[in-house]
Amino acid sequence: MKRTALSPVVGMMAALAIIIAVSSHAFGQKKSLTPKPKLVTLDPSAAASSEILTGSPETVTMRSGYVVLVPGHSVGIHSTKGNEETAIVLSGNGEMRITGGATLKIHRYTAAYCPPHTEHNVVNTGTDTLRYVYVVAKAEGWK
Repeated sequence: MKRTALSPVVGMMAALAIIIAVSSHAFGQKKSLTPKPKLVTLDPSAAASSEILTGSPETVTMRSGYVVLVPGHSVGIHSTKGNEETAIVLSGNGEMRITGGATLKIHRYTAAYCPPHTEHNVVNTGTDTLRYVYVVAKAEGWK
């Protein structure tokens, strides 16, 4: 099988997801569940978005997904509510638009952070497909 330029990034993201899941559990999250390490391979040619981690009992509080946006499309305005979110861009160009706030220019190898209780949208402003991984986790104690 031919390796693509995204392979190291995909491997890095999978390892990061496992480390976050395991470390979140190890640092005081007292739950009756026991998350297990998981490896997910992302398809760099996929035409649709997909879930990576779905939350409990698979993880303590974290969810993640692989988003594929064609030029001109967006994920739609939504709120992080009591969660924090990071979007890690694998390819393409776009913007994370914070309602009433900043517009973060995103492109390959950038990560955009969105704090709790923040309405936002991710828009593909480029000419190629925008592909990114989002990671969402509960912001314990955040008001």
